[in-house]
Formats: sequence, structure tokens, C-alpha cells
Amino acid sequence: MKITAYLKPTCGWSRGVRAILKKYNLEYEDLDIIGDRSLYDEMVRRSGQHLSPCVEIDGVMLADVSGEEVENYLVANELVKKSSADTDYPTNQSCSSHRREDPQTVRFF
Repeated sequence: MKITAYLKPTCGWSRGVRAILKKYNLEYEDLDIIGDRSLYDEMVRRSGQHLSPCVEIDGVMLADVSGEEVENYLVANELVKKSSADTDYPTNQSCSSHRREDPQTVRFF
């Protein structure tokens, strides 16, 4: 299986993708879209959109996915057998920069 992953170094979603690939002991090419602008441009061209992570598995592009979604794809397409093993990182968690650290109630009246 050929896996190419367009990932950010510290993004929660990217870490979740890495955790799933590690859980299943899958080899993959980890492309840093932050450190190399040409890789980001390649991801956009290949996936048709600007959001990451994007993971290409045997020619099928999974765009803007979480680790959980990658796992679901792998299992649904019988590329791996479902494992109950734990991961070393949450597989469906955003980057901390995407969450409000001090949530506040928004009132619309």
C-alpha cells in the first residue's frame, strides 16, 4: 500500500493521522506542508482544496481528514483489520490554535 500524507508538524488533526498510521504499523511518506510551500501547493493541486490533513492511499485522496476518518477508510476498504489497540494521540482532535481557550457565551438578543 502506498500512502502519502500531507501533514503539519504539530497540528492535532495531523497528529491523529500519524497515530492511526502508527497504530496499524503502516509505512507512509510524511510531507511537511508548513516547512515546504511547494508541498502545500502540491496538496492543493492533488486534493482540490486548501485544508489539511490530506492522505493519499493507493491513488485515492482523502481530503481534510482526521485520523478517525483515515482509520474508517482503511477498515471499510479492507486494507486493515480493525484493531482495538490504543493510540498515542487522540485521533479526532483539532489543533489547540483552532479552539477557544476562553470560551464565552454568545448572545443573539
